[in-house]
Amino acid sequence: MTALIADNISCLEQGRELLRTLPAELYHQKCPQCFNSTMGGHMRHNTDHYECFLKGYATGRVDYDDRTRDTMIETDPAYAEGVLARLADGLEQMDASLLDAPLQVKMDGGESQEWSPSSVRRELQFLLSHTIHHYALMVAIGQCSGFNTFPDRFGVAPSTLKHRAVRA
Repeated sequence: MTALIADNISCLEQGRELLRTLPAELYHQKCPQCFNSTMGGHMRHNTDHYECFLKGYATGRVDYDDRTRDTMIETDPAYAEGVLARLADGLEQMDASLLDAPLQVKMDGGESQEWSPSSVRRELQFLLSHTIHHYALMVAIGQCSGFNTFPDRFGVAPSTLKHRAVRA
C-alpha cells in the first residue's frame, strides 16, 4: 500500500473516530452560520465522492456527478461509520500499481458533459484534500453547537500540520 492510499484511509478513519464520539443529535443539526448545512450532509458528500471513485477507477472513468446521495449517511452516524469502514476497505484493496493509470473524470459539468484527463494518483490527492476541506466545515458546524471535541488533526491539511511542527 502506498502512502497516498494510507493517507486516504487514515482520513476516513478520522471521520469514523468523530462519529464514535459525536452526540447523534448534533450530527444532523443545521448550523445557520454555515448555510444551514449539517455535519451529516458534509459526511455524505465526502462518502459520495469516494463511492464514485471506487466505482469507476478500475474502468478508467470516474463520474463524480453520478452520486448516490444516500440520505441515511446524513442522519444516522452509526450507518455512516459503517459506510466509511467499507470505503476504507475498498481503498485498502486497491491495486497500487494502478496509481499512475490514466483516468477520465467528470464533475459538476452543468451544461457541459465533458470528461477531463486525470490519473488515479491525482484523484486520490483530490479526495484527500476535498475530504479534509469538508471536515474543516464540520468543525465549524460543531462549534456552532458548542461541540469542540474533534479528533486531533481533523480538518487540518497535512501541509499545515507540517508547518506547525516546524514552528513548534
